[in-house]
Order: sequence, then structure tokens, then C-alpha cells
Amino acid sequence: VQLQASGGGLVQAGGSLRLSCATSGRTLSTYAMSWFRQAPGKEREFVAGISRGGGNTFYADSVKGRFTISKDNAKNTMNLQMNSLKPEDTAVYVCAADEGNWKPLSEPNEYDYWGQGTLVTVSS
Repeated sequence: VQLQASGGGLVQAGGSLRLSCATSGRTLSTYAMSWFRQAPGKEREFVAGISRGGGNTFYADSVKGRFTISKDNAKNTMNLQMNSLKPEDTAVYVCAADEGNWKPLSEPNEYDYWGQGTLVTVSS
């Protein structure tokens, strides 16, 4: 499967952005999917994940209550709605797909497919 992330940009603190991850190939219901992010000088970190069927979602503590992950299996698209953005959310955001697990895991090594990143910059 190929993943294509979009929706990044520059936003002021407190603002919102919506990231999308479009896929081609097998249907999204085959995969648990997640968003990761990587800030300069830092390791890649798990942000949010959604199960194969879309019924279970998981979030890093740092984004819980502000970010919402969703998946439209019919449209083969995964989204990340980001509200109340903070400067510390600044990073390259990457979407990933895991065909081996029904539940999204926080360990990057579990994922089989990665999209290119989209840059999110939050100014103070």
C-alpha cells in the first residue's frame, strides 16, 4: 500500500489543522494505522492510532483531548484533526500502516508502510 500525507502548514498557537493520509492499494480495513511525528533533534514518537475496523482509537497523553483520529475505510483515507495546537506540536507528521496487528502499536518498528511526512509548524 502507498500512503500520501497532506494538510500540514503554519498555524498560530491555539489554532487547528486537519491532516489526511490517502492510501492506494489494499483497503484500509486491512491495517491498523497511526500518526507519528518527529521534531528536530528528537526521536519519532507515536501521536495517535486507530484499529483496523476503526472502532478503537489511541492517543499519546500529550495530545489526548486535542487531537482526533478517524478513518474512512470506504474512501481509504485516515485523518487527524488537531485542535488547540501548541508550539511543542511542531514536527513532521507521518502516517503509517501495520498489517500484522488489529490494534495500533506505539512502536514504529511494528509498522510495514510509511508515507512521506507533512510539516506542521505552530507559532507562539
